[in-house]
Amino acid sequence: MELRNLITFIHVAELGSFTKAAEQLGYSQSTVSFQIKQLETELDCLLFERINHTITLTERGRDLVSYAHQVRVLTDEFKENLTVEEELSGHIHLVAPDSVCESMMNTHYMDFHKKCPSVSICATTGDSLLMLDMLDHNEADVIITLDRRIYNKDYIIAKEEMLPMHFVASSQCKFAGKKNLSVRDIVNEPFILTEYGQGYRRVLDRELAKMSLEITPVLEIGRTDIITSLLAESNMISYLPDFVTKDLITSGALCYLDVCDVKIDIWKQLIYHKNKWLSKSLKTFIDHVKKNEFSH
Repeated sequence: MELRNLITFIHVAELGSFTKAAEQLGYSQSTVSFQIKQLETELDCLLFERINHTITLTERGRDLVSYAHQVRVLTDEFKENLTVEEELSGHIHLVAPDSVCESMMNTHYMDFHKKCPSVSICATTGDSLLMLDMLDHNEADVIITLDRRIYNKDYIIAKEEMLPMHFVASSQCKFAGKKNLSVRDIVNEPFILTEYGQGYRRVLDRELAKMSLEITPVLEIGRTDIITSLLAESNMISYLPDFVTKDLITSGALCYLDVCDVKIDIWKQLIYHKNKWLSKSLKTFIDHVKKNEFSH
């Protein structure tokens, strides 16, 4: 059984398309089709059902996915162990919310770069649902989510912590210092929120819907640094994790609102796929994030 045929099979299974797999691998579509046919002939079973230009894994195909990943992992580990390198190298794709990316780049990225200067990082942003889809299709190496606690047998939770969240506003806000506020007291005030349908904003909207309430923000933007800056000089309100607002809370520019009837558990989770091969570079990066981006 040829390894390249298994690698092609993994790409087709993950992408659900011979054409997309060919583009990603740099092959022609006919080459991909031929390699899959070779594999099916060798295993004497059908791996994909092909109906009206749509392909789906057969039961045997689904069984093979797990084995194929194990073979790839063992092969890559063997190749890495044969290579003696003076320093780590490689490319890592991290996907995280804007606020996490901003925090990481401003605080601990340079420490990692000095330690591993030949490891390149591509840090992109996205919603939790998109991130998980990218993990499933091997388009991201590791993700960090700010959402409800995620658990799935296909994912490894490398590190997690519950995040404190607050409604926050300028320290000059008319609600500053007031005790035992209800969300109904503030729901019609001008709000700045992160984008609709994403991460902790989605969770907040669902909780409000249970109370038959809805916030219609005057501004929606993913950049939490812009949100906090605007809050400090306006009468607007937002809902943000404490790590985003702590400096402005400490300086007195912002304050937490004592809203007592909205309690949401938001989790920060560092996740990779169970079938992901952890190179030495990726292991080092994950350990760095665990040490520096999570509370102890």
